Amino acid sequence: MKIGFDHKKYLEEQSKYILERVNNYDKLYLEFGGKLMFDLHAKRVLPGFDENAKIKLLQKLKEKVEVVICVYAGDIERNKIRGDFGITYDLEVLRLIDDLRTYELDVNSVVITRYDGQPATTVFINKLERRGIKVYKHEATKGYPTDVDTIVSEEGYGKNPYIETTKPIVVVTAPGPGSGKLATCLSQLYHENKRGNVAGYSKFETFPVWNVPLKHPLNIAYEAATVDLKDVNMIDSFHVDAYNKVAVNYNRDIESFPVLKRIIEKITGEESVYKSPTDMGVNRVGYGIIDDEVIKEASKQEIIRRYFKTTCEYKKGYIDKETSDRAKLIMEELSLKETDRNVVIPARDYLAKQRKLQGKNDGISSVALELEDGNIITGKSSELMDASAAVILNSIKHLANISDEIHLISPVILEPIKNLKLKTLGINNTVLNCEEILIALSICAATNPTAQVALEKLTMLKGCQAHSTTIIPTNDEQTFRRLGIDITCDAEYQSENLYYNN
Repeated sequence: MKIGFDHKKYLEEQSKYILERVNNYDKLYLEFGGKLMFDLHAKRVLPGFDENAKIKLLQKLKEKVEVVICVYAGDIERNKIRGDFGITYDLEVLRLIDDLRTYELDVNSVVITRYDGQPATTVFINKLERRGIKVYKHEATKGYPTDVDTIVSEEGYGKNPYIETTKPIVVVTAPGPGSGKLATCLSQLYHENKRGNVAGYSKFETFPVWNVPLKHPLNIAYEAATVDLKDVNMIDSFHVDAYNKVAVNYNRDIESFPVLKRIIEKITGEESVYKSPTDMGVNRVGYGIIDDEVIKEASKQEIIRRYFKTTCEYKKGYIDKETSDRAKLIMEELSLKETDRNVVIPARDYLAKQRKLQGKNDGISSVALELEDGNIITGKSSELMDASAAVILNSIKHLANISDEIHLISPVILEPIKNLKLKTLGINNTVLNCEEILIALSICAATNPTAQVALEKLTMLKGCQAHSTTIIPTNDEQTFRRLGIDITCDAEYQSENLYYNN
């Protein structure tokens, strides 16, 4: 993989800049936008970026940092999913707490925002509190967003309980957007000011990158990633007016800035030090770019991946047509085509070949996977295993120089698994998925040296690209994710079955 981003340079620049901002206050509330950990989008569009760069940055500052996690009650209630992990927001909060502790960072508490006694949220609160996690409940802020006098009063932010914190940097993060991070920060500013403490607010939002051109593919990739939020990148007019310098921000931040500025000024009783929404940010990611051409190409590929993801989500009923159409318009803006992704044509051509050989169209799927050396490996669905499992096996056999004719997994192992699924567990679909095939392979590896050699090649699939001609099952999607393979799918189901659609 070509590197376009200097991770070490970024960490040094970023930590220095945050500490400079902290020096202005007794306490800094730092809103973390995007993913605090496993920022796979940033990793894909900035080759060389560490997906855990933010958490490692905070670990360097751990003596000065504690973390507050916000989650919107409505997201818990409707089981909102974090797309890149396939888990609900309440589970993501639990995972985040565990991971933060692994990095020796203090988790102060969880804030349930816009809480109104929702039943599923109440169960989640009980779960947290009974495991020793402090929970604060914030209701919707009266008067928000326009009635500043009510917002900054005992009827507004004053109704929220004060979160007791002890360290100079309070990182406020969340499972995803719309979780109430900003409101939590401002509520804390209100309470700190009432107590006579000098507190400040800043925002750490990786994208869009403020010092990269508006129409740079890197910033357009951010729009592709947030089509459901309808975010649009814009020139920060406030920044231009104040400094005569062009900076890029996004519509929600620019639109809300005048009100946000007034709220902060009302809380502090002083003129805000921030002249623009860009001023509020502490992001230095643009300074880590060392090869702009590499970044451009990686960003274009991400836009194509996002397009495929959006078309599949539309097919599944998760998003509306307007969102799907917007993803297509973003593709057209850069004159990108589906087939600009290297693995798309091989996957589709292999499917056409299999359909011709088998004399049918329904119930067949194929997957193409591009290895690091540029070789493209294909796999097809069969009565034994699905196409995802087949392409993984074929890929590791290729990497281990094992002939196609050699079977890595003994039928003695496979038959009991199929019988277990059908006869004991009552699962009608006995086709083995990726995870099941890899477990079977690991069992065979205990006695079969050839299988062991192939198994050891799995790590070489990290960072590879793949494409499926049909929507793959959730299990396979998660296995690809764990292997570090970026897979896209055509927005088609393998069969007409509604439940048994694998």
